[in-house]
Amino acid sequence: MDSVIFLMLRRMRAPLIVLIAIYAISMLGLALIPGVDANGRPAPPMSFFHAFYFVSYTATTIGFGEIPNAFSDAQRMWTVLCIYLTVVGWTYSIVTLLGLLQDKGFQAAFAKIRFARAVRRLGEPFYLICGCGETGTLIGNALDRIGTRFVVVELSEHRVQELDLLEWRADAPALAGDAREPALLKLAGLTHPKCRGVLAVTNNEEANLAVAIAVRLLRPDVPVLARARSESVSANMASFGTDHVINPFRRFADQLALAVRAPDVFRLEQLLTGIPGEAAPEPHRPPRGDWIVCGYGRFGHAIVAALDSEAQPVTLITPEPLAMPDRRCITGIGTEAEPLLAAGVDTASGIVAGTDNDVNNLSIAVTARELNPAIFVVMRQNHASNSALFDAFVGDFALVPSRLIAQECLATLTTPLLSIFLEHVRRQENAWAAQLIARIEAVCPARVPDIRSITFNISEARAAYLHLMADAPLTLAEALRDSADRSVDLPLVPLMLRRAKNVMLLPSPQTRLVASDALLLAGPRGAHTRLQLALQNANAFDYVQHGRNAPGGWIWRARAARQAQRK
Repeated sequence: MDSVIFLMLRRMRAPLIVLIAIYAISMLGLALIPGVDANGRPAPPMSFFHAFYFVSYTATTIGFGEIPNAFSDAQRMWTVLCIYLTVVGWTYSIVTLLGLLQDKGFQAAFAKIRFARAVRRLGEPFYLICGCGETGTLIGNALDRIGTRFVVVELSEHRVQELDLLEWRADAPALAGDAREPALLKLAGLTHPKCRGVLAVTNNEEANLAVAIAVRLLRPDVPVLARARSESVSANMASFGTDHVINPFRRFADQLALAVRAPDVFRLEQLLTGIPGEAAPEPHRPPRGDWIVCGYGRFGHAIVAALDSEAQPVTLITPEPLAMPDRRCITGIGTEAEPLLAAGVDTASGIVAGTDNDVNNLSIAVTARELNPAIFVVMRQNHASNSALFDAFVGDFALVPSRLIAQECLATLTTPLLSIFLEHVRRQENAWAAQLIARIEAVCPARVPDIRSITFNISEARAAYLHLMADAPLTLAEALRDSADRSVDLPLVPLMLRRAKNVMLLPSPQTRLVASDALLLAGPRGAHTRLQLALQNANAFDYVQHGRNAPGGWIWRARAARQAQRK
């Protein structure tokens, strides 16, 4: 606020001085020029008070007339001159004020004040999103869908203005600025007691690194998730204790290797890390055999390393010739038939279109599919805005970096237990994953389930916690009864139970629960809401466990007590 007031006073200094001078001269003239009385005889000039009074109501266009007496001709001429002088003064002031309102510096200062006030007023937990491009927008959409507040810092002012057009249910405070500035991060709520995490997902690796470092130094207790593409930046972030470094190229390469090794395990991971409510991902089963990789940048390096780990032969197609004696390399882009045929596309099992150009990747995929209709096509989609083109081609497998990062950020921040569960999932057999997928699809057909965790403590499950602390038994099956009808089980799949440092995958319905247990569940959002009500509310928990419908409010309890006395 101080900067805005200072800027206004500095820009309006000259107009205010002009207006004050005009009014002072006008009053001085009226106090010096003789007037006339009612009989037309010369009279002394009006006093300073009457001059101030007359100039005040004349300047405000109220116009009471000539008081206390009719003016002399000299006074009238002076008044006419003063009127035109004040018009000039006010015009100068208004034009200066309009110019100030259109000044970029003033608008930025005012926007910063409004942003800081909105952040200070946040009374519920929120996340700080640094960078709101494709990735940040996807994260914002998902957080808004699950009812979680967030704050946005975006370098592009145009992008911040576009956020107002998005149909978010809650207003998200957003500010155009460089997230690398620590003062701006503090203004955005980094030191706010309700800040629950920071997501550094800008397109600039150096900016993400700067954000990660600032969070570690200014608020070490807040988790930070950062986006990185190069190994050097990833290592630098890890050295500063960044909680989660997301490299979309390496992550996708690991997913491709997992899909080759255990396709159902890979699909289970996709199903659990997808955006809740969206269509369930299609199954991907990359074949084993010879592969062709077009493009050998950072993405190509990650893909080749992943395929090598699965012992899949790889042929490279690169624009520049490579001297790699242990690998077959073809010079070209892959958009034409000659380099693809030279690489053996007609007999290859799969091809990866991994350049940094979406048009080239589509051209590679189309040409390869024409030469070998049975080939498995993996495409790199650099921009989410080209989704219509990639969907029209109907490829087998596509990397959308922004979507992959958004999914991993949401899975890590909103459900920390899910990361632990996925580490165990990747070590399971393919058949185990297939059975779990069938159970999840039974409660959420054709949709990505909502993954949530609940801890049996006083804050998240008060009624159940008090029940357990009284040494009363409670099994998992009893806890998952529907609070609307206790004879029906909630459509939820228990994925994992964590008790202290021990983890139990897919706990059985007969598992005895104890206080402080943490349970990871998959199912529809409405089922999670009903479970939370049953475990938190004492009356709902009593109905679920014993079938008793006790009155809720004190009025109804008093009425029930009187009825019991009458009986």
